Amino acid sequence: MPEVLDRAGISRPTLYRMISAGKFPQPVKIGERATGWINREIDAWVEGRIADRGDA
Repeated sequence: MPEVLDRAGISRPTLYRMISAGKFPQPVKIGERATGWINREIDAWVEGRIADRGDA
């Protein structure tokens, strides 16, 4: 989670709001009480944000 928040540059509440809105990749359950994210999905999200910046 800390690495995802750092890479995305957003807060934890913002992360969960974006996941709920379908604007951020869904976490993957990796254990009973643990989740993670797929690196290439986070990379694609970051690249999309950079591409959107060029459209503005």
